[in-house]
Amino acid sequence: MMAPALFGSLLVAPGMLCAQQVRGDDPEIWIIDGHNDLPLVLREKTGGDLGKIDLGAEGDGDTDIPKLREGNVGAQFWSVYVPSGLSGLEAVRYQLEQIDIARRMIAGYDEFALALTVADIEKARAEGRIASLLGMEGAHPIANSMAVLRAYYDLGVRYATLTHSAGHDWADSATWPPRHGGLTPFGKEVVREMNRLGMLVDLSHVSADAMNDALDVAEAPVIFSHSSAFALTRHPRNVPDHVLRRVAANGGIVMVTFVPPYVNEARRRHDKPLEEKIAKITSEAEFRAVLEAHRAEYGKPPMSSIADVADHVEHVAKIAGKAHVGIGGDFFGAGPPDVTEGLEDVSRYPALIAELRGRGWSEPDLAALANGNFLRVMREAEQAAARLQASRPPSLATITMDEAASE
Repeated sequence: MMAPALFGSLLVAPGMLCAQQVRGDDPEIWIIDGHNDLPLVLREKTGGDLGKIDLGAEGDGDTDIPKLREGNVGAQFWSVYVPSGLSGLEAVRYQLEQIDIARRMIAGYDEFALALTVADIEKARAEGRIASLLGMEGAHPIANSMAVLRAYYDLGVRYATLTHSAGHDWADSATWPPRHGGLTPFGKEVVREMNRLGMLVDLSHVSADAMNDALDVAEAPVIFSHSSAFALTRHPRNVPDHVLRRVAANGGIVMVTFVPPYVNEARRRHDKPLEEKIAKITSEAEFRAVLEAHRAEYGKPPMSSIADVADHVEHVAKIAGKAHVGIGGDFFGAGPPDVTEGLEDVSRYPALIAELRGRGWSEPDLAALANGNFLRVMREAEQAAARLQASRPPSLATITMDEAASE
């Protein structure tokens, strides 16, 4: 998402939750979610001092351990987001700080287990713990360096979204005027190097041209960690049908998000004037000021529903196939009206499963949506990385002056 909103009464007495009863062998369908902005929420609320919070106690925010348990979340990608307004060494510093916050958060609770591979996810599940993975939201913090990209992989990052709300030196964003017509040659080499590493290429936030350019060169399945269907909600962040068909051919996955303007067309139209204003924000305070001014001018926004989200799941499944759809809620600390009704927090995934079950989805198809499809994608990416590492060395590509200066 663009930036966190207030996280309710997250600031509670410090402490760790002792091991509670786990749901590792719960017969209910368990969830792998592609995107949650909790590390940024913690940064904004605590300045990185995680001793000020207790995620083991249920609070008013959208994400804590009791809610994750209630929602049957077995694996979560924690976003280590860096605002698009930061660049160069400032973005690198911020990125390292976000990885540090996320890793300290994971290490601070027995209920979490850092996961770097499919085997780690399976091990955490067997132990009744919540597998915790890291995903970069925006790849501008690689600072145009393959070596920096590799360093982030070594620190545990297992996907990178190629852009966030603004484009940069080698990739165009869906919500910013294009500079390159997709990916530059260096951008395409970034995709190839990510495939060689085993870092998933995340195409949420990128322009449709960049989606196609990435799919042209991808040697492993791609993901959309938190996107929905453009045919239903014409937000540029969403995935057009022609790209959905290419995702199926690539073997990738679109993890449908719950954020209102991406799943409800009336809400998208209401929020459209916000897009350019928020693309280069650098703080929670700035985001709130812009949002409040927009609400004052345009009034109360339309709300989205579970039915809207289910419609997007079904559309992706119709066009790409049920083997290529997953869940990427994109919880970012918001409350009404910036959440989908019925999917207000991470405890509510079972409500979406129930909605789809009521529409005739089989139990195997629901299990594939909830976790199986993503596990396949990540396993195939790991296999591709092993093959590519055996056949080519680390990339030493550098960006050209013409690429970086293109307008």
